[in-house]
Amino acid sequence: MLALVFPHLPTDRIARRLWGISWRSKGRPEHPPILCAGRRDNAMRLTALDEVSERFGLRRGQGLAEARAMFPAIAVVDEDEAADQALIEAIADWCDRYTPLVALDGPDGLFLDITGCAHLFGGEEVLLKDILGRLFQMGFDVKGAISSSPGVSWAVCRFGHGGVISHDDIEKVLAPLPVNALRLDAAAVSSLHKLGLKRIGNLLSMPRAPLARRFGTGLLQRLDQVLGLNEEAISPRRPVAALSVERKLADPIQAEEHILQLTGQVAASLKPGLEARGVGGRVFELVLFRVDGRVFRVLVRASQPLRDPKRISSLFSERLTAVHDDLDAGFGFELLRLNVIEHELFKASQGDFTGDGHGDASFADFVDKVSARFGPNCLQIAELRQSHLPERAEDFMPAMAARVVGENVEEAFAFVPKVDRPLRLFRYPEPIEAFAATVPDGPPQRFRWRRIVHRVVRAEGPERISPEWWLDGKDAEERDYFRLESEAGRRFWIFREGRYKAGDAAPVWRVHGILA
Repeated sequence: MLALVFPHLPTDRIARRLWGISWRSKGRPEHPPILCAGRRDNAMRLTALDEVSERFGLRRGQGLAEARAMFPAIAVVDEDEAADQALIEAIADWCDRYTPLVALDGPDGLFLDITGCAHLFGGEEVLLKDILGRLFQMGFDVKGAISSSPGVSWAVCRFGHGGVISHDDIEKVLAPLPVNALRLDAAAVSSLHKLGLKRIGNLLSMPRAPLARRFGTGLLQRLDQVLGLNEEAISPRRPVAALSVERKLADPIQAEEHILQLTGQVAASLKPGLEARGVGGRVFELVLFRVDGRVFRVLVRASQPLRDPKRISSLFSERLTAVHDDLDAGFGFELLRLNVIEHELFKASQGDFTGDGHGDASFADFVDKVSARFGPNCLQIAELRQSHLPERAEDFMPAMAARVVGENVEEAFAFVPKVDRPLRLFRYPEPIEAFAATVPDGPPQRFRWRRIVHRVVRAEGPERISPEWWLDGKDAEERDYFRLESEAGRRFWIFREGRYKAGDAAPVWRVHGILA
């Protein structure tokens, strides 16, 4: 487990903006100390300091007026927690080059689960040196530690000297560290200090029963976690890809055609892994790592499982066309990765005598390309719902969400309404004025709709549909539907809401749709 901490992240963000991202390697220019201030307890206090401010003796939480009185030349900037959060998330994205298991640790730290990844970079020592060196070149003050548990890595990188800690040296390394390194709350730390227990080594040599009686099980749990006796899971900020293939580039690339060409090559390397699992990808993610540390993610979806590298590359071609203005290559991309986020079983079939299957895939290919360019909601299909009322019996969903039925992809998008339902169903039934309706259950002889009177020559019905009382309430009226044909040959689907009752007002008539 690799833990990283950025003790001066807010001021590093400001320094990168003032002097460029490589300001640390070039040396700090002559400039007053940089501090961030924000309102705390109805007063302006210091929330972040740079190294120069700390050498001057300033501290976090100190009043801004007191700091200005001590050093009038300080440069104070308003705190921006949203910008700091965006920056730490951008660093976490950049850390994906080392492992997909990256978790946030508060506003200034990261956890990286590098299990099985260190050998790809030459070992743990080389990996730690590489990541710290790269982050230093990007203008960040960072400390890191690698150990067998998150607790040890967290404690050593924040309160120790960092580095790689072997399992046999854990107790020796932890002993001189303060009890704050156990990630205890302020009240527990204060109670330990009152008893003279200021170092972790003081607790390691004490019997556990008195500690549990006085401080509860929380202290013992933290001790077990830092010693590696209890496992502590971290929550990655992004889902782990089922399959992933990447390509490191000696010369960064910038042109879109080079990106697409390399994507096709990487997709070809992905195909054997999909075939070995008997699956095809439904959601693909292209991750582009720019040389200055910025990361771009391009996501595409397929309406059916895919393995063909050409089709996968064509989806990214459509998507890159849509996001071309937002994809700033800068000085180029040095690392390209293709992830399979979601996959499904792949059913291989021969679509025709030639065996290419293009006829069956043409419609799905159209849906994939259009959705990749204009977004997943640009194409909608009707989906049946379980409801008595016609306006609730169907709903529209993105075509990308459809599943393949059988061997023909077009069956997934087929929608066949009932034969006795109108071809055009209004979203909201429109009121009509009915004349000479046969009481109690007959259709009207004439009705006025949109200022036009229609004379009925044929009628079918009624078809009674009960209300959904669990949605509309117990007072909802039932409906009697009729299919009517006018003298002009137009066919309507109307209903009467409620029944004729003696002494009550006539029920309301509405037109709900038009039949073919």
